[in-house]
Amino acid sequence: MTHQKHHPDDRSDNVEKLQDMVQNTIENIEESEEQLSFANQAEQEQIREKNQRRNESIEAMRNEIHDEAEDRENGYHQ
Repeated sequence: MTHQKHHPDDRSDNVEKLQDMVQNTIENIEESEEQLSFANQAEQEQIREKNQRRNESIEAMRNEIHDEAEDRENGYHQ
């Protein structure tokens, strides 16, 4: 039987990683909005739907950022 080595849970940079993810998602939304004028109606609908999901993801990531920052302030350690 093979044993896998357990890696410790390193949450020290989660807030920063999540902030980067939010910024990247916002940039993706902005880029796709620029493409709307070049897209046909079906593609425009797909872009709008995808951006709606992206906005939902941003909201979830911001909630997670809040939770992670709060944990950090409360002294979370590995």
